[in-house]
Amino acid sequence: MKAAVAKVSQESGYTEGNYTLIIEGYDWGPAVKKVVVSIKDVVTEANASDFSVAVKRTKEGVEMQPAESQGDREVLFAYVSDEEGNRIAEGNHISLVLLVHPNNPLDSPIKYIFKNGRGSNQWIDYRMNITHTPTSKIWDTEAERIYSDLDRFDLEGTYTSDGTALSYGSFEPEGASTKMPLIIWLHGGGEGGTDPSIALIANKATNYATPEIQSYFGGAYVLVPQTPTFWMQSVSGDYTRGDTEDIYNKALFNLIENYVTKHPKIDTDRIYVGGCSNGGYMSLKLILNHPEYFAAGYISALAYQNEYITDEEIERIKNVPLWFVHSKDDTTTVPYETVVPLYNRLISAGAPSVHFSFYDHVVDLTGFYGGKDYYFPGHWSWIYSHANNANFDFNREPVQINGKGVTIMEWLAVQKR
Repeated sequence: MKAAVAKVSQESGYTEGNYTLIIEGYDWGPAVKKVVVSIKDVVTEANASDFSVAVKRTKEGVEMQPAESQGDREVLFAYVSDEEGNRIAEGNHISLVLLVHPNNPLDSPIKYIFKNGRGSNQWIDYRMNITHTPTSKIWDTEAERIYSDLDRFDLEGTYTSDGTALSYGSFEPEGASTKMPLIIWLHGGGEGGTDPSIALIANKATNYATPEIQSYFGGAYVLVPQTPTFWMQSVSGDYTRGDTEDIYNKALFNLIENYVTKHPKIDTDRIYVGGCSNGGYMSLKLILNHPEYFAAGYISALAYQNEYITDEEIERIKNVPLWFVHSKDDTTTVPYETVVPLYNRLISAGAPSVHFSFYDHVVDLTGFYGGKDYYFPGHWSWIYSHANNANFDFNREPVQINGKGVTIMEWLAVQKR
């Protein structure tokens, strides 16, 4: 799915009964933040209290609980806008700003769905019924969706290696006159499939193409491959924990090499790979298999079991700069079975550049939803990576470069092979 820019009649700017969704990425996933409606008359003001918004979420073959299937959205603010939600002094569109909260499933156009023993994030049918109370005017047909961060990406990439087909999303910096680095992100276990938009928005990996993070690198390519199933799938179809071979790492590495070959402005001395959970496993797997290829790794919620990493492999990767992010209350990828012993072994082996931000909990970084008193699931430590918030080492001291404290992305940007 490619996020689309709203389109309206150039003559009147009015489409009877239609509305446009504006979707934004949040630390816990995407949410419908605004809805834009068209009106016949040119107006100069709008009142939030004049509007009510009802939502219905469905997915064929999926049973939803009443609280997540339908209900009302709270309208916080209303203003006159253009058809894309930009505020203007007068016009024939009104944008409604909606309350968004991580605990409200009605906000989200995707859902984590369990099927055949596995879970995955999927787009769902998300419908609104918007009423202007004073006139009883109703908008009930979605015309377009706008997701500006997702629109930065090409979502049509596919690559096949020895019969294994992988889809991917990618971002190319504009005006690249010199060699630029490549940031690779590998999604978690719930974002497999053939729609890279899910791999990008389900946990805000779109951030790597935002101006803020791009500025640290002086511009960077971003590659987000997607597995048809899950990165840790073994030949038997079950999960590997590192004890058996997975079925995707060879095809994935071939995809990366192919992408680099097709983009000669990529600096091959600055290729960075990272991921979360399943993607953390695969990031480490690629580094174990090709330590000479990657300039650095940034891995959160590592799912690779330490007991299956040999001493020889520790020696092989100890000189690759690595930054791990994890939370102590992660019950999905238990840190004392994965990242903690691995980090200690790397330190004991004399690894010159390995860092580990170990959090007590995954909290609300924005402060809007409770701040440090609001806990996301402990498995979601990738929030700190995507938000470029990780900035301390295992001993709780700031990570520094040339005496200056740095964040995980600032650190990553200066690593070279």
